[in-house]
This record gives sequence, C-alpha cells and structure tokens, in this order.
Amino acid sequence: MLSVIIPSRNQPTWQFTQKTVTDLFEKATGDIEVIVVLDGYQLSTPLIPHENLTVIHNPESKGMRPAINAAANVARGKFLMKVDDHVMFGEGYDEILANDCDDNWLAVPSRYALDGENWKRKYGPIDYLYYYPPLKSSPQFGYGFHGQKWLGERGLTGGYFDREKKLKHILVDDMLTCQGSCWFTTKTHFDNIGGMDIKFLDHQEAQEMVFKTWLIGGRCVVNKNTNYSHLHKGTQHGRGYRLFKHKMIKSQIYSTDYWLNNRWPLAIRKLKWIIEHPSWWPLEGWEETWDDPKNWGNYDYSLWMKEGLGR
Repeated sequence: MLSVIIPSRNQPTWQFTQKTVTDLFEKATGDIEVIVVLDGYQLSTPLIPHENLTVIHNPESKGMRPAINAAANVARGKFLMKVDDHVMFGEGYDEILANDCDDNWLAVPSRYALDGENWKRKYGPIDYLYYYPPLKSSPQFGYGFHGQKWLGERGLTGGYFDREKKLKHILVDDMLTCQGSCWFTTKTHFDNIGGMDIKFLDHQEAQEMVFKTWLIGGRCVVNKNTNYSHLHKGTQHGRGYRLFKHKMIKSQIYSTDYWLNNRWPLAIRKLKWIIEHPSWWPLEGWEETWDDPKNWGNYDYSLWMKEGLGR
C-alpha cells in the first residue's frame, strides 16, 4: 500500500485540496490511503468521505514538518508519498513509482506545470534542478541551498529544457535535488533518516530529504515513467506554508551551516560526495576548493539577514 501525505495550511475556501485528493484516488491503480493534515484551519466545504481517507485537524498550526511526521506516524503503507495540496497525477503513478524505488531511495515523478482552473497539464517536464554555490548570492534566490532550474550542461547557462532533452532516454535518472512538492520513498527509509527535523522550520524540506537520502547511502532519482503537475501559487493564490522573512532566512542559514559542515550524525558520506557526483560534476559556479573549511570557518551569516530583509 501507498500512504499519501498532504500537509495543508490554506484559507477555508481553498478548492484544490479536494481536487488533489480526488485525483489521487482516481489515478491510482493499486491500494492507497490519503492522509490530509489541515494545519490550523478547516475547509469551508469538508472533504468528500472515502474509506481510505484520513483527515487530521490541528486547531492551531504546528508547521509543515510536524504535519508530515504526524501523518507518517499513522500511515499504514509500505511506501510514503508527500504531495502539496494542489497537484494532479499521471495514471498509475503509485505502482510505477513503487516498481522503481528500493528501500533507501527517494524518487520524484517528472514535474509539469498545472493549469489549476482547468485542471490540466501545461508545460514541462522540469526534471532537473541545480544548486548555486550556497555562500554566493544567486540571481534568483539569494544565499543558501535553493533548487533552481538547471540550464544547459552545467547549471545556469543554456537553454531551459536542454538537460531534459539530452537525458530523456534515461527514464530513471540520478538527481541533485527536487522542488519538494512531491517525493516518494519507503516508510522504512523515512523512519531510518529520522523523519523530518523540525529545527529546519517550514523551509528547506526538499534539501533535507535529498541530502539525508544521499548521505545515508541511498539514491535520489527522477522517475520519468510517470508524472505530476504542480500549481504555481504565486500572487494569484497566495501561499499556505510561508515563513516570515526573518524566519525563512534563519532556516536557510541553519540548513546551509548544517550540511556544509556535515553535522548530520547518521551520514556515511560527506556532502562533497553529493556535489561532486559524476552525474553532474563539474557544476557551474562551484570552485574546486568549495569544500575547504577555510571558506566558511568564520563565515558571517548576518549578511544574509541584512540583505534578505532589505529586499
């Protein structure tokens, strides 16, 4: 069985949670259960009852990571899949992902953009994301580990879909990181990595799942045999889980310091192993000596707070 986890923190009139739940049940070809965590709110129109639907309501928001952990604790499936509350899936996604997911893997389907109003797939696939060096300010996201669209051969220079076209024949391929709107793994693996660490707050979710998987000896892949479509909420729909800016930057600082300094006690690999993985190294903007502790031993993270809050 697959247990699908949906942490949700939105306005009561949010229409896409029901569409997501319905789509999950209709597109699955195997046994699934769906666990929705309404974190600090109730829907004005309750979700349609289903024998394999569980709804957890937190009267006050506890945060995304606690919501995911709470749902995982009651999950009955061999596999876990976390999804946002505004996604659409390809037919048979559940069994396709399960067929190519070893015990210590993290997998994501090919990601497309979603036309939410018409509930149909738009452009894509967007299969490859890239990390700009975290101690340099990237043009798009600023400092820290941020998954941003991989362009061309090595990173940020080249065509938007160059890497997708070049590697389209590799249907299950290694990935450096993912967006976080959908990930799939075994419950055993989720438990072995300690679930989600609440010290990271409600940010850097994908980075935590990917880094922990690679560092503990597992593998992170994009599975192009199936797909999902994700709604970009933006200014039109607003955001559910959104930190105040100073907390978001605090989370980025914590995450960057944690992974750069290899602080996770369960790791059997170093971060260098991931960044310099032969599937993508060398990476644009990354120097050969990026992992030298002298580069960040006395690094002043207060710059991030000053620049970030000034934007």
